[in-house]
Amino acid sequence: MGSTEKVAIITGAGSGIGKYSAHALLKEGYTVALAGRRAEKLEETAAEAGPDSSRTLVVPTDISDPASIQALFAKVKETYGRLDLLFNNAGIGARAQPLEDLPLDVWRSVVETNLTGSFVCTQEAIKIMKAQDPMGGRIINNGSISAQVPRPGSVAYTATKHAMTGLTKSTSLDGRKYDIACGQIDIGNAATPMAKRMKTGVPQANGTTLIEPTMDVENVARAVVYMAGLPLDANVQFMTVMATKMPLVGRG
Repeated sequence: MGSTEKVAIITGAGSGIGKYSAHALLKEGYTVALAGRRAEKLEETAAEAGPDSSRTLVVPTDISDPASIQALFAKVKETYGRLDLLFNNAGIGARAQPLEDLPLDVWRSVVETNLTGSFVCTQEAIKIMKAQDPMGGRIINNGSISAQVPRPGSVAYTATKHAMTGLTKSTSLDGRKYDIACGQIDIGNAATPMAKRMKTGVPQANGTTLIEPTMDVENVARAVVYMAGLPLDANVQFMTVMATKMPLVGRG
C-alpha cells in the first residue's frame, strides 16, 4: 500500500475500536501514536502488537483537555516530523436516563470529550498537515450509528455524535485546499467492552428491552485501514459498518 512511512494518531487507543484499529494499521506498515487517558492500557495496546510495537509511540492524553491534546501533537511532530492520519476515535457516554434528568456537568463532560476534543485534535492535525511536505493527510472521525439515530436516554452522546457529522463535513470542505481528506465511520454494535450490554439487553424505543446482535470489532479495523489507505484524491465521506441483524435499519 505504500504506507510504510505513514504516521498516524489514534485517540482512545487503549481499548476497543482504537486498539484494534491501531494493530491493523501497524500491520499495514504505519507508525502509530497511541493516545488515551490510561498509560497502562496504551502500553498494553503497544505490547500486544508484537514485533510491530517498535513503531508505536505511547502518549497519555486527556482528550477533554486542550493543552494535553496540543502536547500530543507537538510530541508526534517532534518525533516524526509529519502526520498522515488522525483517527478521532475517543469518546464517552453517559448512563441512560431521561433527558430532563441529565446533570449539566455530565452533559458538559460528554461534549468536551466527544466534540470539543475531536475539534481540537482536528485543528492540531490540520496545522501539521498543511505545513508539511508533501502537504496533506487524512482525518477519520468515529461517528457511531448514534450520528444517525438515537437510543433512548442518550441525549448527550447522540447530540455529540450528530455534531461529529457537522465536524466531518466542515473539515472535509475546509481541508480541500490543503489536500486534507476527512471521512466518517459510523459503527453499530461492534463487540467491544463498551458494547457488552448488548448481550444482556438494552432499552428499545417501544419500551422493551432486547438483546442485540453484535459483530467482530476486526470488521471495523479493516474498514478504517481501507479508508486510510486511499490516495488523497479519493475519500470515503461516510461509511456505516454494523452488525447485519441489529435494529438500525427500521429503528424508530
